[in-house]
Amino acid sequence: MTMATQNRRISIDPITRLEGHGKIDIFLDDEGEVANAYLQIPELRGFERFCLGRPAEDMPNLTNRICGVCPEAHHMAASKALDALFHVDPPPAAKKLRELFYSIFFATDHTTHFYALAAPDFVVGPTAPVAERNLLGIVAKVGLEVAGQVLKMRRVGHELLQMMGGRRVHPNWGLPGGVSRGITEEQRAEIERAGREAIEFAKFSLQLFDDVVLKNSDYAQLVLGDTYFHRTYNMGTVDANNCVNFYDGRIRVVGPDGKEHAKYEARDYREYIAERVESWSYLKFPYLKKVGWRGLVDGVDSGVYKATPLSRLNAADGMATPLAQAQYVRFYEVLGGKPVHHTLATHWARLIELLYAAERWVELAADPEITSREYRVLPTQTPTEGVGCVEAPRGTLTHHYTTDSRGILTAVNLIVGTTNNNTPISMSVKRAAQSLIHKGEVVTEGLLNMVEMAFRAYDPCFGCATHSLPGQMPLEVIVRDARGRVLHRLSREVDEPALIRGSLVAPPSPSTTTVVNL
Repeated sequence: MTMATQNRRISIDPITRLEGHGKIDIFLDDEGEVANAYLQIPELRGFERFCLGRPAEDMPNLTNRICGVCPEAHHMAASKALDALFHVDPPPAAKKLRELFYSIFFATDHTTHFYALAAPDFVVGPTAPVAERNLLGIVAKVGLEVAGQVLKMRRVGHELLQMMGGRRVHPNWGLPGGVSRGITEEQRAEIERAGREAIEFAKFSLQLFDDVVLKNSDYAQLVLGDTYFHRTYNMGTVDANNCVNFYDGRIRVVGPDGKEHAKYEARDYREYIAERVESWSYLKFPYLKKVGWRGLVDGVDSGVYKATPLSRLNAADGMATPLAQAQYVRFYEVLGGKPVHHTLATHWARLIELLYAAERWVELAADPEITSREYRVLPTQTPTEGVGCVEAPRGTLTHHYTTDSRGILTAVNLIVGTTNNNTPISMSVKRAAQSLIHKGEVVTEGLLNMVEMAFRAYDPCFGCATHSLPGQMPLEVIVRDARGRVLHRLSREVDEPALIRGSLVAPPSPSTTTVVNL
């Protein structure tokens, strides 16, 4: 991370331990207090545009190239969207195979985030030297044996995903009406054995969180304090019993008070979710349509919502597996009841989901139907329009496709997990900056890392969340001579750079800078 301070502006560029690229600009007022803070994502992917004109069947393999961290999520959402698009219902074995695959992925991904991206802030310490806040620092604290368990969990998970999906990273498996291959009895037994080991690993991880975070008064105060706190709506997918489900169900939204606001089928998402575009960001800003947009503020009158592991627990009435349910009950007992609005509690919720994913993995692997050879129904109807939705590790993921009668895409809309959280992430960064940075105090790297912790809890993936282009691509070209002197400066901005006037600070424009040295 590079910290740059200029006049009344502090930049954290790049922000660290996330998927994708980003920076944070913090603006101070005349008194030296934080007037505003902006999270900027200086990258554009554009999948919603360049997918147009392609055959819809390409989407499971095309959209999983959005990201190398969670391609399985896009693969599943795309496959489900194709089911709806081609008006075909996969056979029961196909649905179970997909959910089994997805449960393995979920457990593997949550392991990656907690140990590689989040845990250094707790196990090593939020203000520890930057060179120690990483996986090696965790190894130094907890020992090689723990590191070996983490690496084994990831390795086995990716091996099983390759076994089922064809590749370790970008699966080639989902089809409209099912999947391209099933599993044998020998493979099923191997998957079940690995799942039982994953349950033990998840239990160990929860105990580690208990020992390192909950029993440490400083960390507990950090989690439960006001620095990382926002009262928003919460979104998550639930089954028929209102229990958390990652692969299928209805989307449930509860208010800041925990009461149900909405519960709808994925295909009806446009009745409940609207998307706003701001000129200073490549990310869209979804909000609850029936509440309305009031800007980057929380509360019952603001349509801002979160879609995170914590949100899924808040939106549900429980977990569908016994060990995870016991942890769910304890979670709310310790934190004072539902809903919980402490952002850093998301890390604990993520580990409860890790346990649920492992338990569900074993349940499905032990199902006799999982080895059925009836794992696809061929489509026979003319394609039209389809919506597919799953819970990505980072939040509710929606794929919406429209085609012509030949199945060629004419419209594509993606609402990615991180896109759902764009507004609350921005709000969390600002709140943390205002709580931690004050006039007359030295702004240290450790302090700025604590600002970064505000977004890190969301496990954002900005690589797959940036689809909207606000107008034209901003560009700045600087021509320098051999001594570094600026000869020419050409710029093309979305908006002219705003000036700081008093305590009112306008956001910067996302930009790409090219330097030409002569």
